Amino acid sequence: MSFLATVGLGIRRAGRPILRNVSVEVKPGMVLAIIGPNGSGKSTLLRGMAGLWPPTEGDVLLDGKPLRNFRRNEIARTITYVPQEIRSEFEFLVREIVLMGRYPHRGRFEREKTGDLDVAHEALKRADAFHLADRPMTQLSGGERQRVLIARSLATCAHILLLDEPTANLDLNHALDVLQLCRSLADDGCALAIATHDLNAVYRFVDRVALFESGCLLAQGKPPEVLTPENVERAFRVRPEILAGVDGTPVFLFHRMNHTNPNGKGTIS
Repeated sequence: MSFLATVGLGIRRAGRPILRNVSVEVKPGMVLAIIGPNGSGKSTLLRGMAGLWPPTEGDVLLDGKPLRNFRRNEIARTITYVPQEIRSEFEFLVREIVLMGRYPHRGRFEREKTGDLDVAHEALKRADAFHLADRPMTQLSGGERQRVLIARSLATCAHILLLDEPTANLDLNHALDVLQLCRSLADDGCALAIATHDLNAVYRFVDRVALFESGCLLAQGKPPEVLTPENVERAFRVRPEILAGVDGTPVFLFHRMNHTNPNGKGTIS
């Protein structure tokens, strides 16, 4: 099983720095949650880790070797990236989209084999999307498309999965299914990094957290070490109240900060 790390990673786009000096790693058996407000660099980090956006400083390492030294199909067999959304104007069927995940394992002009079809069907089942297999991608809801993208990533059989807000368009039931799937994949030895806004899910399903603010890594470690009231307030500009769930798992309740007191602390509502 492979591991992925960034070392002092910085990324600029259109001359503007988006990430600065970021060092994180994701290992087999681990779910890493990448959290932070909108615009803090979560999606950029995942694209950099996938080799889609080249670093302007630092490096991305796959099994200790610079990612730039690997051929694209080698990366695609090892790392799979699931974006928040995919737009397609073509009437691809869902099963065709999922079979695209088998491209790294075939020659450029080689047709899919029975084994590829079996892997694709199993991926659809595991992502709870098998019933969508014969529907055009353009006719699916946002949540259904998200599950298809996850199925396509599973079809690659990659051991490193990078998911950008995989539960954003899902109802509560399917969101829990996806989070439990991520946990199950990690327990099977895969390495996962997921960008998410769901801090409550972080406590239940992930091993480590990387908290971002304005393109910089504010804190990283185990959830209790990172998701302190001080860190959450600094990053998200809300005042968290930490309660206990029925199983003892911490549950966040958030309060809006309306204004600032003379001592610099915001009041809550």
